[in-house]
Amino acid sequence: MSDQQEMTARRPDTTRLQGIARAYTQSAVLFAAIDAELFTHVRNGAVTETALVEATGLRPIDVNRLVSCALTMDLLRWSDTSSTPELSEPELVNAPDVDAYLVKGEARYAGPWMTFTRPDVPKWFEMTELMRDQRGTHLGMYEELTVESARKYHQATSSIGFGAARRFVKTVDLRGRRHLLDLGGGSGAYSITAVERFEELRATVLDLPPVVVATKEYIEDAGVSDRVDTVGADFTVGEFPGPVDVVVMASNLPIYDGEVIAGVVARAFRVLESGGEMHLIGEMLTDDRTGPIDAAMWGMNELICGSLGRSHTEGECAGYFEAAGFTDVEVTEFVPGVLSRCFGIKPPAVPQR
Repeated sequence: MSDQQEMTARRPDTTRLQGIARAYTQSAVLFAAIDAELFTHVRNGAVTETALVEATGLRPIDVNRLVSCALTMDLLRWSDTSSTPELSEPELVNAPDVDAYLVKGEARYAGPWMTFTRPDVPKWFEMTELMRDQRGTHLGMYEELTVESARKYHQATSSIGFGAARRFVKTVDLRGRRHLLDLGGGSGAYSITAVERFEELRATVLDLPPVVVATKEYIEDAGVSDRVDTVGADFTVGEFPGPVDVVVMASNLPIYDGEVIAGVVARAFRVLESGGEMHLIGEMLTDDRTGPIDAAMWGMNELICGSLGRSHTEGECAGYFEAAGFTDVEVTEFVPGVLSRCFGIKPPAVPQR
């Protein structure tokens, strides 16, 4: 290869930057497909564009546009039968993840979660003004939370929360543990799933007063009211109810800054019995902050939500644990590319002489 060819091969272009600049178009297409129940119709047999026109009530040209986008985004695929000469029109199938999570009526339907942040979209395009405004409060949007908004929030997030909770109880052995404290537990997913898995365990969900009204409804629906109770309080201030031998804080890490998280971990350490354990599960950046992108974006989301929260690195989280006094601290991947789990043990008290 000549010097000129090498220079040409290395020369940057705008392709990657254009993709980032127009990434919002893919989000919008996904939202529209969910609105039109496109993937539900495909699962239910509307596997051609002609059938989708009838099922969705959309114009043929708009079905064509939506299907073309869904195919290029690998949300839809052509069926293996599409090459069969006898078929007058090629047939579509959902991509495996789409079929698992975006078919309405199925147990794992995650449409509400996928569209959960949709109302925030306009504010993301006001980010420059929000940063220059330099405002922010301790809890951001959560300061205005009502029972109804808490219900709506957890209706959107509970399907993902219970999925993560099921992963937790498969990953972490809580046999022999007696009482779990679930900080900011929301729907109670971790507490409910844990007591269902471990017969000797009880749990307490501590979350804001409007939230625990909704939490109690999930607990009652699960039939575990005799083993899971709630406390309505802001877990970022004040001491925790105890004694407990397990503390879990899951999926609310970026809502808070480092000072708050360090304080929560320190108070969790104090309430734990000797030999007890804490698990902090959340979107954590690598120590060089080059990924995962989802962790960075959830940190930026706190600008949109009006709080002072930010993304935290795995090293920072381990540091919060070590500063509190935890030993055997480790950070492991929990959901690849999405969530990490920081773990620590409260050592036995040193006898005083």
